Amino acid sequence: MLEKEQAYFEAHKTELREKYSGRRVVIAGEEVKGAYDTDAEAYAAAVKTMKPGSFMIKPITPTDEEAVQRYMNRVYA
Repeated sequence: MLEKEQAYFEAHKTELREKYSGRRVVIAGEEVKGAYDTDAEAYAAAVKTMKPGSFMIKPITPTDEEAVQRYMNRVYA
């Protein structure tokens, strides 16, 4: 699940860092659907047009910090 999105991120990591550093991007398939300041904004925008589980929200950091495993609650108020 989401292998295509992860592969796209890995292949375009440098480009994404230059363009979206410090933001969260929504990736669906092999396309960036949007860039947002918070996970909540990214999720709210993504579910308007896509089903949960069909996209990835990825924080864009200046280093490989994103390789650290993070556990988050998907419930936003």
